[in-house]
Amino acid sequence: MLKQITIRNFALIEHVEIDFSHGFSVITGETGHGKSVFLGAISMMLGQRSDVKAIREGADRCVIEGCFDLSGFSLEGFFEDNDLDYDNECIVRRELSSTGRSRAFVNDTPVPVSLLKELGTKLIDIHSQHQNLLLGDKYYQLGVLDTLAGDKGLLAAYKDEYDEYVRLNRELRALKESLDGNRRDEEWLRFQLDELERAALKDGELEELELEVNELSHAEEIQAALLGACALLDSDERNMLASLRDASNALSRVSAHYSAAQELSERLESCYIELRDCCDEMQQRGERVQFAPDRLEWVERRIALIYDLQKKHRAASVAELMSLEKEFARRLEQITDGDSNIGELEQKLFKLRDRLAASASKLTSSRKASASVLKEKITEILVNLGMPMIRFEIEIHPENDFTSRGCDVVTFLFSANSSSAPQPLSDVASGGEMARVMLALKSLIASGANQPTLIFDEVDTGVSGVLAERMGRLMQQMGGNNRQVLSITHLPQVAALGAHHYKVYKEETAKGTVTEIIKLGQQERIKEIAQMMSGELLTDAAMENAALLLSQS
Repeated sequence: MLKQITIRNFALIEHVEIDFSHGFSVITGETGHGKSVFLGAISMMLGQRSDVKAIREGADRCVIEGCFDLSGFSLEGFFEDNDLDYDNECIVRRELSSTGRSRAFVNDTPVPVSLLKELGTKLIDIHSQHQNLLLGDKYYQLGVLDTLAGDKGLLAAYKDEYDEYVRLNRELRALKESLDGNRRDEEWLRFQLDELERAALKDGELEELELEVNELSHAEEIQAALLGACALLDSDERNMLASLRDASNALSRVSAHYSAAQELSERLESCYIELRDCCDEMQQRGERVQFAPDRLEWVERRIALIYDLQKKHRAASVAELMSLEKEFARRLEQITDGDSNIGELEQKLFKLRDRLAASASKLTSSRKASASVLKEKITEILVNLGMPMIRFEIEIHPENDFTSRGCDVVTFLFSANSSSAPQPLSDVASGGEMARVMLALKSLIASGANQPTLIFDEVDTGVSGVLAERMGRLMQQMGGNNRQVLSITHLPQVAALGAHHYKVYKEETAKGTVTEIIKLGQQERIKEIAQMMSGELLTDAAMENAALLLSQS
């Protein structure tokens, strides 16, 4: 339920902050004074399309914020599914800057506008005259029937099976297409796989081979360097190692007389050991390095093969070639096992189709039972709304195939005259008749939809007198059971029925024309309703009639 709304710099509204209550409330005001602007602000707050033109002239942004009481409307699951903190009091905010940037928040958490829009459909249902066109939509008619049936469990169970059915069908189609493609390419696949298998590639092999070919290509040079370096350290003519050992021993002999000599002796000994080790390793490596032209030729051919395979398959590494080899093998295995896999999948689909048909049949039975109840209830309401000869029928025909909502096509049939056979509602009903049918449906589905707030935008246009009062009474009844109903109206009979009365008006200020909305007290209500009855000239008789109308309501 909408508890409060704050609007800043939206169209002609500079700053409005207004509280709302549960039950039936009415909003009145002269044509052109901003009732549609107020509705536009609510729509934008709930995630509908925004336009920078809506920002009040001279302002850099507009902000619309609403406070909602969610207690008792079972929205905890929605908040949990979308990783939002739930609280019985929910703050929704929408901001629009002059640069066109739009931001949305739920309880101060930034959210995508699409999520705000989804939440908005659960918080407020705004019914305007153009929404009557929905009555011609077969999916809307089906949704009305399901809401009245109240079998959310049946529909949810069917939907789960249908989603699985669609997924398996998609998987089967993809498998068949893949198998057909693989069969066309089977000879090519086998050739590519054989070539890669013969190559017997190993991960990291190319890097090792490139190091080896570099070594083999410079074998004589490497051997000469190793053995030559060793000779410089340990030759008969210039034996650096023997000189280091002699120097260390000489210092060691005088260490008893000169303390620093021992440390220097040990350092020279360490140098000797390290150089001796280097010399031995250079000798060993130099003896192992061999010029092997046959091995060099083999390594070069191996590297060339890998380069050719990489170029052919546009692979950046041996690892990619090995991955491609596995993919070719997998596709060939698919060809071998394809028919078996398709058969298993088709068997699953066959069993699932039987379960789906059973679930769809339960839905159909539930809808037929609800259709009978809906026919009686809506006929009763429409008779009360000035259509005594109304004939309302609901036809349920089988769909050609499974859909996300079952196997039924629902059509609302209507006739306002006893002499005319019922025809599809959207084909024969006038605008006024469509409005009353929609109002009747809204009154029936209000509790089933479990929606906190309903807003009716001039649904009583074109009616007057007793019929206007009856439409008002119907909206008044819908405002019971902790539900909130707001009606924008031009009719005094409807305005008098509201438990709360708000007025939208314009006034001139130093900053220009602004739209305001206020809650009226009892005497203000009498005056407003009197003006609705008599026009600008306010008479004592009009005031008395307005007071009487309020007291009777």
